[in-house]
Amino acid sequence: MSQESNRMPRKYSQQFKQDSVDLVVKQGYSFSAAADAVNVLERSLRRWHKQLAPKPKPCGDDASLEDLRAENKRLRKELQQAELEREILKKATAYFAKESQ
Repeated sequence: MSQESNRMPRKYSQQFKQDSVDLVVKQGYSFSAAADAVNVLERSLRRWHKQLAPKPKPCGDDASLEDLRAENKRLRKELQQAELEREILKKATAYFAKESQ
C-alpha cells in the first residue's frame, strides 16, 4: 500500500480551498507550486480550481483578434470535454439499461 492511500482524507475549509485556488488564478502560481505551497495534492487543487475559479468572461464587441482566438480555443476545449462526457453517459446508460433487462 502506498503512503498516500494510507492517510485519512483531510477536510479543508471552503476559505482554504478558495485561497489555494487564488494562488493559481490571481498570483500566477503553477498548480504544482501552489499545491506545494499549501501542502495539498496537485489533483485536489486542480479539482478545487475547476469548482471555484471564476469562469472567463466572453469577449466583447471591441475584442482584439488575439482575444477572439483565445476564447475560440477555450470554447473548443470546453466543447470537446462536453462531447466526451456525453459519450461516456450514453455508454453508461446503454450498459445499465442492458443490465436491468
